[in-house]
Parts: sequence; structure tokens; C-alpha cells
Amino acid sequence: MNSHQAIKISDRVYWVGAIDWELRDFHGYSTSRGTTYNAYLVLGSNPILIDTVKAPFWDEMLARISSIIDPTKIDYIISNHAEMDHSGCLERAIETFKPKQVFASKMGIKALEDHFHFNHSITELPNKESLTLGDANFTFLETRMLHWPDSMFTYFANDGILFSQDGFGMHLATSKIFADQNDPAILRHEAAKYYANILLPYSNFVTRLLAQFPSFNLDVKMIAPDHGPIWRNPNDINTILNWWSNWAAQKFYPKAVIAYDTMWQSTAKMAHSIADGLLAENIEVKVMPLSGSHRSDIIAELLEAGAFIVGSPTINQQLFPTVAAMLCYFKGLKPQNLIGQVFGSYGWGAEAIKLLQDELKTMQIELVENPVSVKYVPTAEVLTNCRDLGINIAKQLTAKLEK
Repeated sequence: MNSHQAIKISDRVYWVGAIDWELRDFHGYSTSRGTTYNAYLVLGSNPILIDTVKAPFWDEMLARISSIIDPTKIDYIISNHAEMDHSGCLERAIETFKPKQVFASKMGIKALEDHFHFNHSITELPNKESLTLGDANFTFLETRMLHWPDSMFTYFANDGILFSQDGFGMHLATSKIFADQNDPAILRHEAAKYYANILLPYSNFVTRLLAQFPSFNLDVKMIAPDHGPIWRNPNDINTILNWWSNWAAQKFYPKAVIAYDTMWQSTAKMAHSIADGLLAENIEVKVMPLSGSHRSDIIAELLEAGAFIVGSPTINQQLFPTVAAMLCYFKGLKPQNLIGQVFGSYGWGAEAIKLLQDELKTMQIELVENPVSVKYVPTAEVLTNCRDLGINIAKQLTAKLEK
């Protein structure tokens, strides 16, 4: 028996993807639970492969396909997304399976050509086009900038499956292929982290897509993303759609995130006092030292927060390197609807305070109250000022929530 077996997910569809148990970094995003690269085989009079997998996992995908059919019987391949964790095996699949046609969106064709520089013919699938391939009926929906220009959803009408490429996915390596088989808390955590690190800057596109969704008149019984578990019942489908709707709205929450790094614990002491002030006003707070917190986890916490408070010592007239790297990463993700302020310690120059404020202003974070800084080690008075800063930010949060 093959070491890798296909898994049946509906009457006519099998999961033939790969599990990456070892992945711990996805272009700067910490993936502590690994990931999956989901590919799907649609059976019928003309077998169809939906997406492929990351290049090193060719053998695993091929083995899963071979456990069901002779791979050379695949007549069509549909590429929903050109990013190489989904298209990495596409050229090899074309050359091995020799399908009659390969399909992609207009932008997908351009992206695949730019990635692989091959001469294979790819057929364009216009937005909202319906297509019958043998006894299989499909509708294609362009979802540009969710999260690449080429992104596309494929709806398989026969079984009511929406193949959503990176939409509604997460980085989670699991042998339990359906969402309802997994721990709900882990699902929510990893879905939120995925949205914050991948989709957050495209939230306007997400809101627009979800608003249009009912007009597509699709009888969706299952959402099958290209990463993570499959959503297979109405409750699960509603859950992930509601999560995405709320995250895309970037609502203002009664929660503060304090992110900082420290050299000799002075900035750390300030962070703890600010947190104590927030707690005194019954505001949820997450204190996240960059010595032990990855930036991708911090942005996930900011997804449902109202305040972002950042601390850094001054080093060589600059921000502490980990703080600077975090803010550079966050500027690209464009979190919205936050208030905040900065704090820090210094030796003979307090440049970090102004640099921090400039960074937060660039991110369009509303600065409230005044920053707190200290030369070398904070006194009891300075720590009281830090606590007061936390109290005042908490009051600002509460006032905004009451409006």
C-alpha cells in the first residue's frame, strides 16, 4: 500500500495534498504548528486536479493521487493561485500528467509565466465564468488581492465545494483534515494569526467580497482552502465567514498590547507598570517582550485590540533592532483603528522616543497622552508616571468604546 493515501472529502472529491510538519517560518511569519498544502482531485468522466503543492512535496502529492487513479488520467488542472506553495509542482504535473487543458485567471496566467518561464498553454477563466468539464460543473470567481492579484475561487457545483485557495485558511499541520475534528481554540488562534499576517492589509477587499457573496447564489456545503482544515458543515462555514467579517472590519476593542525590548530591564519595568495601570481600569492587556514574542504573534493580538503601546531603549541613536524590525513589518500589514503611545529608557540621548512616535504616526495610530522616558534606571516616580499612562490610555479606550 502507498505510504500516502488520498482522503475522501465528498462524493467525488479527494484531498491529495501534503502536510508540512516542519515549517516554522513563512516569509517572516512564525508558523509554530507547521502547515498543509492542500490539493484536490475531482473524479468523474474527466478527472480534474485543483492546485498542486510546494515543490519538495511532489512525491507526497503524487502518491496520494496514485492511491486513487492513474495520475496520467487527469484531464484538467485548475490553478487558483500562483504562489509557489500551491504552484510549485504545476510544471512537473503538466509534464507528467499531460492534461488536455490547464486553467487559471487572467492574472494567474501572467503570474505563472513570470514565475516559471514555461511555454505551456494555459486557458484563461474569466470572472464569474461557468464551465462544464465532462460531468463536472464549475464557476470561477476572481478574488484579486486576496491576497495576490491572480487569486481565484473555484466552485464545484456538483458537490457544493468552494475551493478558496488562501481564503479562509490557516497554517496548521494536522492529520485531522476537517475543521470540526480539531480543537476549536487552536482553529481560532491560527485562523486569526493567518488573517493578521497575510490578509490584514487587504481587509477592504475582504469586506467587499463578503458583501457580494450572497449575490453569487452558490450553494456552499464545504469550504476547502489551500492551507489548513476544511470547513464542512453550516456552523463551521458561518464561523469562519463571521471571523473574517469581524477581522476585516478592524473594530475597536477594549484591549491593549504592549510590545517592547529592553537592554538592562529599565524598559521592561516601565512596560509592567503601564500594564498595571491598564489592569486597574479593567482593560485586557497583553505584555509582549520581543525577546520572547514573535512579531507575527504580536500582530495577531493587535487584530482584536484598541491600543498599541511600544517601548524601546535608545541604542546608537536608534531604536532597538527588534523593535525597529517589528514596526517595519507592521507598517506593511496596516493595522487600523488603534490609539497608542510610546515609552523607553536611554543613556545620553533619548532619540528612540521620537523615532517611535514617528513610526506610530506613519501607521496612523492616534497618539494619546504623553510618552514616558527615563535616563538609565526608572525611579519610583517614573514608574508611577508609567502606571498613570496605562490608566489614562485605558480611560481613552473606554471613552472611545462608549461613543
